[in-house]
Amino acid sequence: MTATVEQHPSRTRAEHGQPLRDGPGRPPRAIGRHLMLGGLALLWLVPLLWAVYTSLRSYEDTASNGYFSLPRSFGPDNFTAAWTQSGMPHFFWNSVLITVPAVLGTLLFSAAVAFFVSRFGFRFNLALLMLFTAGNLLPAQVLITPLYRLYLLIPLPWWMSDSLLVYDSFWGIIAIHIAYQCGFCTFVLSNYMKTIPKEITEAAQVDGAPVWRQFFQIVLPLCRPAFAALATLESIWIYNDFFWPLILVHTGDKRPITSALANLQGAYFTNPNLIAAGALMTAIPTLLVYFALQRQFISGLTIGSSKG
Repeated sequence: MTATVEQHPSRTRAEHGQPLRDGPGRPPRAIGRHLMLGGLALLWLVPLLWAVYTSLRSYEDTASNGYFSLPRSFGPDNFTAAWTQSGMPHFFWNSVLITVPAVLGTLLFSAAVAFFVSRFGFRFNLALLMLFTAGNLLPAQVLITPLYRLYLLIPLPWWMSDSLLVYDSFWGIIAIHIAYQCGFCTFVLSNYMKTIPKEITEAAQVDGAPVWRQFFQIVLPLCRPAFAALATLESIWIYNDFFWPLILVHTGDKRPITSALANLQGAYFTNPNLIAAGALMTAIPTLLVYFALQRQFISGLTIGSSKG
């Protein structure tokens, strides 16, 4: 006679790794996690929503009733004024002229260094990679004094700039972005290239393919996911940069859109509603890039974290 022991349902779920539930709803931990994440998301959205709310109100309305009050009228007048008064189309084009070459140059130089570090073994392999990565550990404010003096001394060919100097030119801002971002991109791409089997390049080498052909025709096409993620991240970072153009560009017409927002601030009068409208329009290209390449952006948060 065999005795059957009835197992408790909660014990069976625990043995199979299923979470214990209090009733038919979600587990208590999941509910608390969702509430916490929802609260943090709302906390991050409050400044953005408040900027939208402020930009749609007139300065007279907020000056008489305060910013923490119900609006008397809504309208896009601040957006129209910010677009026309500050010359935003011109500064948007400046941002494009800086961001696109800087991103392409960063990815090209970083891929070349990452290929050399990950595919060739030499004595100072790890030290070179650490040197490139260590450059990102220093804040930009620490480097501004030596870089500023360097900018005043480096000449440019006559066909690159009217002033023949890196200072106060697009080429200088592009160069500083490439130099400053190459460390992070080299670190990520080198770890990604280490996951590519070396047998692929060894087979190409046996067939007589030179190093440049292995790099351009074999390794680079296999790194498209890494390039897409880094291109998204770098486009957002370089486009949103405010510090370098503000310090290293003297002519106001050569500044990108982020630094040109200072044109909306007068010497004796400042309209916060107008500045809020200009800041929101400045953020539109960043949002478009993020929503278009959202998957690559999210994968870029973890890419290169595993070492092959």
